[in-house]
Amino acid sequence: TARTGAAGGLGLQQLARRESTRICIFGTGVQASVQLQYALKLLLQHCTVQYVTVTGEAEPAFEARFRDRCAISVAMDRNDAVANSDVVITATPGSDALFEADAVKPGTHLTCVGADTAGKRELPDGVLARACIFVDDEVQARGIGECQWAPSLPCTEIGDLLSGTRSFQRSPSDITVFDMTGLALQDLTVARFLYEHATEQQLGTSVAWPW
Repeated sequence: TARTGAAGGLGLQQLARRESTRICIFGTGVQASVQLQYALKLLLQHCTVQYVTVTGEAEPAFEARFRDRCAISVAMDRNDAVANSDVVITATPGSDALFEADAVKPGTHLTCVGADTAGKRELPDGVLARACIFVDDEVQARGIGECQWAPSLPCTEIGDLLSGTRSFQRSPSDITVFDMTGLALQDLTVARFLYEHATEQQLGTSVAWPW
């Protein structure tokens, strides 16, 4: 969960407008919480957050986790919340589109987490066609991510952007989408880092592996 949140935050850091202060988040579960945690950490200004629930009702426990770090409230209308946000984060089970396409205004960055299996989606038709699309893995995104619904559209792997193989200069009106499907490589990289850190600091206990 933490590595997914970190990946979402990294995409936001690379792609969102630097002056972004308004966040709309769909979902209030574990993944939504960690995505919002990283977003608030990486956006330097004080932020206003609207969150969307299945019932439309407020969730005090969710608000309490972030009240000391932002101005947070439940969204009264999901389309209005999207239209009035600089950053939109979708972290739901991803069974169907969450809002109307024309709610997404120029300059918006979207972090999409929920579509990770064939048939799942969170974005409505028409958004990807207007956007600069970034993915964690192109083949996987076209198979199980949001890109499965628009497989012919061009996309850029975030790793190419980070390594300098590809470049992206955002204009104020660009819509950017980070289509995250999750990679086992991220887990392995985190595990290696933790192992090396523990070894250097002489932490933990070595256990013989039978293989």
